[in-house]
Amino acid sequence: MTLLDSTRWDGQIFSGGWTAAHGGAAPIIEPATGTELGRAGMADADDVARAAAAAAAAQRDWAAATFEDRAAVLRTAGRLIEEHAADLHRWLIRETGCVPGFAGFSTYVASQECYEAAALASRPVGEILATAQPRLSLLRRVPVGVVGVISPFNAPLILSSRSVAPALALGNAVVLKPDQRTAVSGGFLLAEVFAAAGLPEGLLHVLPGGPAAGTALIGDPHIRVVSFTGSTATGRVVAEQAARHLKRVHLELGGNSALVVFDDVDPERAVSAGAWASFLHQGQICMTAGRHIVHEKIADAYVEALAAHAGHLPVGDPATAEVALGPLIDERQRDKVHGLVTSTVDAGARLAAGGTYENLFYRPTVLDRVGTDMPAYVQEVFGPVAPVVRFSTVDEAARLAADSGYGLSLGILTRDVPRGLALADRIPTGIVHINDQTVNDEAVAPFGGVLDSGTGARFGGAANLDAFTDQRWITVRGEIPQYPF
Repeated sequence: MTLLDSTRWDGQIFSGGWTAAHGGAAPIIEPATGTELGRAGMADADDVARAAAAAAAAQRDWAAATFEDRAAVLRTAGRLIEEHAADLHRWLIRETGCVPGFAGFSTYVASQECYEAAALASRPVGEILATAQPRLSLLRRVPVGVVGVISPFNAPLILSSRSVAPALALGNAVVLKPDQRTAVSGGFLLAEVFAAAGLPEGLLHVLPGGPAAGTALIGDPHIRVVSFTGSTATGRVVAEQAARHLKRVHLELGGNSALVVFDDVDPERAVSAGAWASFLHQGQICMTAGRHIVHEKIADAYVEALAAHAGHLPVGDPATAEVALGPLIDERQRDKVHGLVTSTVDAGARLAAGGTYENLFYRPTVLDRVGTDMPAYVQEVFGPVAPVVRFSTVDEAARLAADSGYGLSLGILTRDVPRGLALADRIPTGIVHINDQTVNDEAVAPFGGVLDSGTGARFGGAANLDAFTDQRWITVRGEIPQYPF
C-alpha cells in the first residue's frame, strides 16, 4: 500500500478530499539544502469557513457513532503510523531538519497518541451527582463539536497528533492549520493516515496558511475550542481573539526551562543530560533547557565538559550524513539565535563553545559566566544554546530557577531526592523531572505549562477529557413536581 503520495497534495489542501486552495500555494523548502520539496496549498478565510461548516455537518453523525467505531479508527491510525514509519521519517527529516532519531521519536509518540486516544473513546462519559432533590442527577461529558488546532514547525507530527487524535476519539471534528513551513509533517501526513484508517469524510480538514487563516479559524462560529501550540507572543494574540468570541482556548506556549545541577551528581551523566536537554533537535523544543543552574563547586568542570561535548557533536544534513544536529528551520530563526548569543557575549558572558554557523547549521553553543539580565538567559532562544549560571545555596538555586516568566519544565539533578522534590515545590512549572533533563514526553501524561508557558496541563491522558469535551448537567424525575405558581 502506498500511503504517502506527494502528487496528491501538491498545491492542495485537505478538506473532504484533496482540493485547490483559494489562497494560492507556497513552496515546501528543505532547510538543509534549500531544495523545494513540493508546494502546499494556502488556505484563505473562505477555505476555513467552508471547512468548518463541513466539519460541523459531519460531526453530528460521528458523535452518534459507537465508541467501538471511533476507537477502531484511532487504533488503525496508530498502526498505520507504525507500518509506514520509514516513509514518514523521510518527510520529517527533509522538511523539519530533524535527525533520524528524532524522526523515530516523533512517529513513536504520534502512534502512541492515537492508541491512547482510542482508549479515551471508552472512558466513562459522566458520573452520578449527589442531590438533595428526589431526582437522578447526572454529569455527562459531550463533544464540543468542532475543534480548531494550530500547530507549530518544530515537532509538527507530535504536536498536531496530540490534539487531533483525542479530539476525534471523543466525537469531535477537527480543522487543523499546520505551520506552512511544515505543512506535510504537521498536517498532510495525518490527513493521509486518517483517510486510510477509515475516518469518515469531512471530519478532518488540513488547511496550511498564514495569520489570516489562523484568525479566520479562531473566529469561525462553528469552531468552539481552539488548541494552539506555539510562541508565547502569538499565544497571547490567539487568546485575545478567542476571548472576543467567548471560546475556550488551550495554549501550550514557549519555555525557558531550568536544569539545576547540584554538586553531588555523577559529573559525566549530568553533562550528558545537560547536552541532550539543550542540543536535541537543535534546541527547537519548548522544553529545551535554556538555563543551566550549576553549583559553584562543580561549575568550572561542568562548563569544560559541556563545551567538549558541544565541540564533538557533528552538525550537518541529516538526510545524507550521520549527524547529531541538523539545520535550524530558516534564516529568521538562525539570525534570532545568533543575535541572542552575540548580544550575551557582548554583555560580558564567555563563549565556551560554538557561537558560529554555516548556512542554517548552527554549532552547539555553551555560554559561561552568564548574568541573569543577559539576553540568552532571559529570553527563549529556541536554538542549540546552553547558558550556565552558578549558585551556592538551595535558596539561591530556587530563586534563580523561579526567576522567569515561563513555567514549563524543570530538571533537578541530585543524589538527594528529597532535597530535589522540596526544591521543585518552590518553582512554578507544569512539569518536573528529578534526576532527568527537561525534555520528556509521553502520551499518557498530562502536559502543559503555567505562567507564560500556557494554560496548564490540557493534553495527555485524562487531561484530554477536559480539553475536548463539555460537561452537561442532567436531572431526571419520575413525575413533574408541583410548584407554587
